[in-house]
Amino acid sequence: MNTMTKVHDYYSVITELAMYLKDTKSYWLAPVMFVLLALSALAFFLEGSVLAPAIYSVF
Repeated sequence: MNTMTKVHDYYSVITELAMYLKDTKSYWLAPVMFVLLALSALAFFLEGSVLAPAIYSVF
């Protein structure tokens, strides 16, 4: 799985969640979406790094 495929997968999940929030007018879920986006970005950028075991031990 290459990097562009991963980026596209993450982008599609975020897009579907944003469309759901817009359709149902559930604006209280926006902070949840932000936290999920931040955790996804953290997992994406630290996947192959030396810090990955430290991050996994926190969760």
